[in-house]
Amino acid sequence: MKIHEFGSRDLPHVMLIHGGGNAWWNFLRQARALSERYHVILPTLDGHGEEYKIPYRSTEKSADKLLKYLDDCCNGRLFALCGVSLGGQIVMELLARRPDLAEKAVIDGSLCYPKPGLADFCILTVRLFGRLMFSEKACRFQLKLMDRWLPEKMRYPAEIRAYYLQDMPRLPRETLYTMYRTYMAYHLKEGIRESHVEVLYCYGEKEMKCVKKSARLFQSLHPSCRIYEAKGYGHGYLSAYLPGEWLQIVVPFLKSQS
Repeated sequence: MKIHEFGSRDLPHVMLIHGGGNAWWNFLRQARALSERYHVILPTLDGHGEEYKIPYRSTEKSADKLLKYLDDCCNGRLFALCGVSLGGQIVMELLARRPDLAEKAVIDGSLCYPKPGLADFCILTVRLFGRLMFSEKACRFQLKLMDRWLPEKMRYPAEIRAYYLQDMPRLPRETLYTMYRTYMAYHLKEGIRESHVEVLYCYGEKEMKCVKKSARLFQSLHPSCRIYEAKGYGHGYLSAYLPGEWLQIVVPFLKSQS
């Protein structure tokens, strides 16, 4: 697991965890904006990005490595912890294990109960169409489609496009297979009831029903959770495509008093 850092280590620590298939650059623009006020930590999970040669194992194994890093480098404490999709599920796992790990947490578009049928569908899709989805040629075509169909504010800038073209074609299929199997088999742990963290749980209005159900399930076990629905958006749009809007929502939450 590779760690990228922004801002002084003397500032409050904030960790932002990317989603499955992406890497640390998922939150690069947010990290730079936050780094004047916080020490921002961007991990690259095993099996992703520059760590593509290290097999991805599971949400729980990822949490193990992140906790070791936090114990070694941050005295086992964060001010805030944020994650999108797979990253958000890892946030839930961390909070369930350590009730006082952070003061604030943001979860964006994450599952917290099993959906094995969806996992089977995703794995089959990658087996059948993986080369069409993740070759360098396919990734370049995807960026062209983004330029054609997405509003300008959602398009990747040149720096993110370069990271996308570097990392996506080398993403191992085994990473995706393992990620789908483990991500969509995850059970929210009972330990979340003991967490004292204030949580903002975001999802897009156009998310799958299982994501919205996950938010309500999480809130039922952790009442210090506020749900935010991003109108007109799909999965992970705020974190991946709209860093400015993400900051408009998250920064006031981080500054607010419990």
